[in-house]
Amino acid sequence: MVKKTILIALFLVALTLIFAYMQFDHMVNKEVATLYSEIIKSDKIVTDEMLRNLPPPVQRYLVYSGVIGKPWVNTIYLKQTGRMKSSPEGKWFPIVAEEYYSINPPTFIWEVWGPGKWLPIIHGRDKYQNGEGGLFIKLFSTFPVANAKGEELNQGAMMRYLNEMMWFPTAFLSDYISWKAIDENSAQVTLSVKDKTVNAVIYFDDQGKLVNFIAKRYMSKDGGFSLETWETPISGYNEINGFNLPTKGSALWKLDDGDYKYIEISINEIKYN
Repeated sequence: MVKKTILIALFLVALTLIFAYMQFDHMVNKEVATLYSEIIKSDKIVTDEMLRNLPPPVQRYLVYSGVIGKPWVNTIYLKQTGRMKSSPEGKWFPIVAEEYYSINPPTFIWEVWGPGKWLPIIHGRDKYQNGEGGLFIKLFSTFPVANAKGEELNQGAMMRYLNEMMWFPTAFLSDYISWKAIDENSAQVTLSVKDKTVNAVIYFDDQGKLVNFIAKRYMSKDGGFSLETWETPISGYNEINGFNLPTKGSALWKLDDGDYKYIEISINEIKYN
């Protein structure tokens, strides 16, 4: 009788976790459906003329990326694997993730599972949609551990979108992007959406590869937020869909007591349009 009771209890727990997982996925799928429903598509082709007024290192980067002659990218889907940690002293935790983007309007939906996709310990979603950010994380898809919104999240999500445009570089030619020359290997880039702006300095090597992205971004810290220096150094490139793209890198905070690298990511698949 006791054994039967235990089996029934385990079955009910499993059923609850599966239902919670499906609910979380349903929420994300609705947000992705909204992303696709709001897309304003473009069928233009990237030409040399579009690059003519850009700073020299940006021209070199876009030529190296392979944008010239390519159709405009409207939507993106990608898969990631990697690892994260929640504090400088914390342990690394494996993750897998999928992400959806639109170029016009600029939007992303990121769904993450850890350590794996099926019945994960951590199930999360980060997004930038309608000019606003939002981070939502649950344990076992059931117990909320983070549900963050607000101006700091909006700035952080907007900055993340600007950073991740390196995976769909035709977007750097969008009307909401502007450039300012710095020197032969760097330029300032600004993203402007709904009267909000964020900017960063992007660094390129002599070949044209994007090698680092540095900006001021809000970091969750001590129960609040602190504006800190954020970097995403690139450590690997591959050719995907005819583009030369960063496929391996990390993100870190430059803090007074040292660097805090909190995520390492590899891109496993990218699909356009």
